[in-house]
Amino acid sequence: MNTANEYLAQFLGGGSTAFSPTIIVASMGLALLLALLCAVVYQFTFRGFTYSRTFIHSMVLGSIVTCMLIMAVGSNLARGLGILGTLTIIRFRTPIRDPRDAVFLFACLGAGIACGAGAYMVAVSGSLFFAATAFLLHVLPFASRRDYEGMLRFSMKVGDKDAEAELESILVKYCSSFCVLGVCDAVQGEEAEFSYQVRLLDPSYRKDLVAALKSAGCFASPVLLLQRSTVEL
Repeated sequence: MNTANEYLAQFLGGGSTAFSPTIIVASMGLALLLALLCAVVYQFTFRGFTYSRTFIHSMVLGSIVTCMLIMAVGSNLARGLGILGTLTIIRFRTPIRDPRDAVFLFACLGAGIACGAGAYMVAVSGSLFFAATAFLLHVLPFASRRDYEGMLRFSMKVGDKDAEAELESILVKYCSSFCVLGVCDAVQGEEAEFSYQVRLLDPSYRKDLVAALKSAGCFASPVLLLQRSTVEL
């Protein structure tokens, strides 16, 4: 016959591993803190268009759920298979468009798994290292190739050789490379709207290039849109 202590051990942890209330609260609390750390870093380094508050909540709550599941499974294989079968019933149909969002979500889940397994040093060290790396990647221009690239649009009179020569001299002065993306008619066919893909020699040349086109007098409504803010998020 099971004693009271055995019943208590089964109630607290089940199987061969028993968790005291202190360990349970400490593990979930640590998972919560580490998930909050990752959430704050994600919020600070976010550069996309659609910010989702519910995604931040999912990151934090997901770490607590995984911590609870790992502590519930313990070393019991049958229980792990049962929880795995139960989770297969749940279908997550919410798409994660940005791979970076998925990585942050996995980081929070990993922190919860480590806390649930009792690997507290791994959870703390891994979360701190992940947060520091994400912050450095946000600050440093690592993997960025479009700092100086952009699309230049302006209108010019069709067949004006002097304007074409002036345009080429201006582009050579401020750009390392340029190419025509498209040409469309404007002002009843007397002018054409040009779209150029340009790469500036220096990012400070953005205003200089537009000012040079305006001062030339033969280019109407010049606009330069750098692509880093709209392409590399």
